[in-house]
Order: sequence, then structure tokens, then C-alpha cells
Amino acid sequence: MATRKKAKPAAKPKPKVKAKAKPKAKPANKLECHVCGYRVIVDETCGCAEEHVLICCGEPMAKK
Repeated sequence: MATRKKAKPAAKPKPKVKAKAKPKAKPANKLECHVCGYRVIVDETCGCAEEHVLICCGEPMAKK
């Protein structure tokens, strides 16, 4: 007479962990140099409380 092995209980699914979302830049975060015309588009923000100033041609870049 053959003996049956007991079936193992099904493993419980692990809860999914969501990654922290990075702060997204506003669509209007575009800077332009009024001296040479160089343009910068900010695609990710750093999340700092203070706004960073980008310098081009010795002048701060202005929001466009």
C-alpha cells in the first residue's frame, strides 16, 4: 500500500513595495540665457527648499 505525501500549503504572496516618487518638474521650468540664447529645460527637480540659479555668460539665466 502506497502512502500519499501531504501537499505543501501555498505560499502567501508578498506585499508589493512602492518606490518613492521623485518630485517632478513643472512644465514651465525652462531657462534661457539672454546673452547667447542657450536654453535649458529642467526635467527633474532636486526637491530643495531654495531655488538654484544657473549662470551662463556671467549672467543668471532667466525663466522663459
